[in-house]
Amino acid sequence: MMKVLFVCHGNICRSPMAEFIFKALAQAKGVAVYAESAAVSTEETGNPIYPPAQRNLRQHGIPFDPGKRARQVTRRDYDRFDRIICMDASNLRLIRRIIPDDPEGKIHLMMSYTGIGRDVADPWYTGDFETTFQDLLEACEAMLALL
Repeated sequence: MMKVLFVCHGNICRSPMAEFIFKALAQAKGVAVYAESAAVSTEETGNPIYPPAQRNLRQHGIPFDPGKRARQVTRRDYDRFDRIICMDASNLRLIRRIIPDDPEGKIHLMMSYTGIGRDVADPWYTGDFETTFQDLLEACEAMLALL
């Protein structure tokens, strides 16, 4: 079973959206996966998924755990997960402070699975959760196609 950790800055928008989109797609395809999400910062630790992100998931019929709370990535996560997927280049840079070495090549950018070398749109700044959802959906579908 593939174990994936999705990572963004605060773990209240993009990474939990990715976590639950990935789980829903995998379940629909009958693929066994384990997924969590976490943050590179401690700014939102303990906070729930941001309400507009929750609304967007509901609009698309994606089930999620309303009890999900933000947490920070730990060094131990490297051993627990097969892939650690960052939402943007800043997350990738900051995760290197927590997990300085990646000898197994587990750490990737989310959109790299689509063949597009760009960041996942950040709704925290734009308020555009739909564009973020579409980025995550495309990347999650591409990831699952590789399993």
